Amino acid sequence: MISKRGFTTTILHSDRLTKPEHGALHQPIHTSVTYGYEDVQDLVDIFQNKKKGYAYSRQGNPTVSALEHKVTQMENGIATIAFSTGMAGISATILALMKQGDHIVASSYLFGNTRSVFQSFIDIGLDITFVDATSIDNVRNEIKDSTKMVFVETIANPATQIVELDKIGDLCEEKGLIYMVDNTMTSPYLFKPIKVKASLVVNSLTKYIGGHGNALGGSVTDTGLFNWANFPNIFEGFKKQVKPEVLGMTQIRKKGLRDAGGTLSPEAAHSISIGSETLALRMERACTNAFALATFFESHPMIKKVYYPGLKSHPQHELAGRLFLKYGALMSIELDNSIDCFAFLNKLKLVIKSSNLGDTRTLAIPVAHTIFNELGAAKRVEMGISDSMIRLSIGIEDLDDLVEDFKEALG
Repeated sequence: MISKRGFTTTILHSDRLTKPEHGALHQPIHTSVTYGYEDVQDLVDIFQNKKKGYAYSRQGNPTVSALEHKVTQMENGIATIAFSTGMAGISATILALMKQGDHIVASSYLFGNTRSVFQSFIDIGLDITFVDATSIDNVRNEIKDSTKMVFVETIANPATQIVELDKIGDLCEEKGLIYMVDNTMTSPYLFKPIKVKASLVVNSLTKYIGGHGNALGGSVTDTGLFNWANFPNIFEGFKKQVKPEVLGMTQIRKKGLRDAGGTLSPEAAHSISIGSETLALRMERACTNAFALATFFESHPMIKKVYYPGLKSHPQHELAGRLFLKYGALMSIELDNSIDCFAFLNKLKLVIKSSNLGDTRTLAIPVAHTIFNELGAAKRVEMGISDSMIRLSIGIEDLDDLVEDFKEALG
């Protein structure tokens, strides 16, 4: 359901409006693994999708459901399933919806772990083609009769390429394909993939939505735009039990979450839910800091290149400005050849050397040596990742302090 209230107001009061017990303002943490019923028919109806309720917490929990409702509101969708991580959400969705021989077109700039798990799916029989999706023609040219899905990210991590999200959405609508968009780098505050006709939206809740680096989580949201009744891979039994519009979510929850077991804990769900209340406030500050730092880096003689969509030098700057509310808080820099990458990082006193992103604190990591090391040099070159690239996730610190830290480290 799309709220008529503002983004922050809607999320801030989401739990309260469901009237938790004792007048609590937040949904409490429900730690029960299983649920009992006086009438066994109620339990049977829940198992057979005839009634809403909880049977076993691997596939549903009241605290997790409250978070799912919040994410659904953020994305203007019809339903959300939460997972233990964003990677669990991606893996479970592909596992639930695809069959051996099905074809997926994916952006060649995918996050390293996503690329890795896609390679694992290739190894067991899925057909996945990686393309430079910054051009719609490259996507269109790879679609064939067995294609079932197109998978892209809003802003690539770490080199910040932006694919033609709107044109790909039109193409998927035309061809009847599932359009799965990872919204992690922008968050639902900066961008709603439903506007470009996305079918499914992925978020790593660990990142900007949770925002404090204290809980892992992920989600997949159905926008309601895809016609699941015509999708050939839906389990026949589900077609007899649920309405056509929820067939996709039912199959992902049953065949993906339940069977694969990537369950989000109620404790993590509660932490993420609380963190999400300040998403808009944090993103405003982090994006402002990021834009100022990108401008500073672009004019610094010791920085060879800056990757940030907010800069006019970025190849997809105009596209980013048209699609997103702001340009995000993630960027990468390449150092001058005279600067040792590790020495520079070790001189930073405020900025933390860490592999996470979307935290309230600013984080830095050498990309080629860590999160993209497994891909090998050839793939890194294909993805635009140099050995001197440093990824920065900009936080909400006072800007002057961040600038001073980078100035000192650059000498």
